[in-house]
Amino acid sequence: MASFIDKTQISVAAGKGGNGAVAFHREKYIAAGGPDGGDGGNGGAILLVPDDNLSTLMDFRYKRKYQAPSGQDGQTKRCSGKNGQDMTIRVPRGTVVRDAQTGQIICDMSGEGKFVLCRGGRGGWGNQHFATPTRQVPRFAKSGLPGEAREVVLELKLLADVGLVGFPNVGKSTLLSVTSNAHPKIANYHFTTLYPNLGVIYLEEGVSFVMADIPGIIEGAAEGAGLGHDFLRHIDRCRLLVHVVDVSGSEGRDPIADFDKINEELKSYSAALAERPMIVAANKVDLLPPESDNLERLRAYVTEKGYDFYEMSAATHLGTTELMKTIAGRLASLPPIRVYEPEFVKPLAEAGAANALQITRHDDLWEVSGAWLERLVSDINFGDYESRNYFDRQLRKSGLFERLEEMGIQEGDTVSIYDLEFDSVP
Repeated sequence: MASFIDKTQISVAAGKGGNGAVAFHREKYIAAGGPDGGDGGNGGAILLVPDDNLSTLMDFRYKRKYQAPSGQDGQTKRCSGKNGQDMTIRVPRGTVVRDAQTGQIICDMSGEGKFVLCRGGRGGWGNQHFATPTRQVPRFAKSGLPGEAREVVLELKLLADVGLVGFPNVGKSTLLSVTSNAHPKIANYHFTTLYPNLGVIYLEEGVSFVMADIPGIIEGAAEGAGLGHDFLRHIDRCRLLVHVVDVSGSEGRDPIADFDKINEELKSYSAALAERPMIVAANKVDLLPPESDNLERLRAYVTEKGYDFYEMSAATHLGTTELMKTIAGRLASLPPIRVYEPEFVKPLAEAGAANALQITRHDDLWEVSGAWLERLVSDINFGDYESRNYFDRQLRKSGLFERLEEMGIQEGDTVSIYDLEFDSVP
C-alpha cells in the first residue's frame, strides 16, 4: 500500500532569462552591416495545475527540487533565443500552497486552471537595441534576469462536504462503505483507517455530496497524539460534521464522555471547526445490551445542546438512508465548500548600496547592473504608475544618481538598467 502524504515542502525556481548576443551583420558586398545580436529568451515559469487523478502528495516525497529550463541566449541575424519551457507541477485538487517562511497562503488549488507560482526571468537585450547615430558599433549586450525562486509548503485539504469524526472503531468507515462508492479497509481494531477516505453519496437525480472519513481521533490529538491530529486538516473545509458515537459500550467507554472529548479536540485544533454545524449519529444500536441506557442518555444530552440526533447501525444499514437524506437537506442550506483566499504578498525588493553596483560606460550610455538591482527590476511592474514611483524612490535612496554624477555623467546621456533605459537630466 502506498504511503499517504498530505504535507510536504519543496523548492521551486523558474528559469533564468537568456543573455543578449553581441553580433554584427556579415554579408558579401555589404560593408559595416551594423549590430544584429538577438535577444535572449525568457526563462520557463513554474506552473501549478490541479489534478483530480491525484489523491496524495506522494510524488513529492522523493523529488523536492524543481527547476524550470532557462531561456536560450540570443543569436546572430537578430534571432532571439528560444524561451525556456514552462514546468508544470500537478497537485491533487484541494492542495493549499503556503510560503515556507511566513506560512501565509499563496494559492488554493481547488478551482480550474493553472497558477503561476514562479515567473521566469526576462531575456536580455542583444546589441541591436543599443545602436544610435553616435553609437554605431555597440559591443555590449544585456544579461538575462534570474527567475523567481521560493520554498513552499504543499498542504492537502480534502474537498469534502461532510466530515465523519469520532473515536477509532466507532463505525465511520463502515458508514462510508454502505452509503457510498468507497471501499475503505475495515477491521475490528483501532486505526484501521490510516489515511482519509472519500466517498460520493448519490441519493437521487441531482442530489449527491462528498463525505470524508478520517482516521479516528483520540484524546490529545490536537497536541499530536495518535493519528487524528495529522488528518484534522482534511475536515477544515467540510460544511457539515457527522459525529459518530459508539453507544453499544463494546469498547468499555461512556458515549457522553466520548462525545465531549472529541468536541474538545476539535476546539483545541480550531475554534472555527468546533462551531461547524454537526449531526450526532449514535452507531451500533444493534449491539446495545437491553439493560443499557447509553442511547437515551446520549440522546438527551446532545439534543439539549441543540444537535440533531440519529440512531443507526451502519453494519445492518439501520437508519443510514434517513441519515443521508437529513445530511443532504442540511447541506442545501449551508454555504459552499470553503476556498482559501491568498494571504501572501511578496515583499518588494529594496535598494542596497550604490557602491555595490557595477557601472560600465559605453560612450554616452551608462550600463548599471548588480544583484539587488536585478531583484528590484524583477519585482517592478513598469506599466503601473505607483510601481514606477517606487522604483525611482529606491534608486534615489541607494545614491545611484549621485554616484553617476561623480563618475561624470552628462545631461542627455542614457542610463541602461537591464531592459530599461532613460535619459539623464540635471
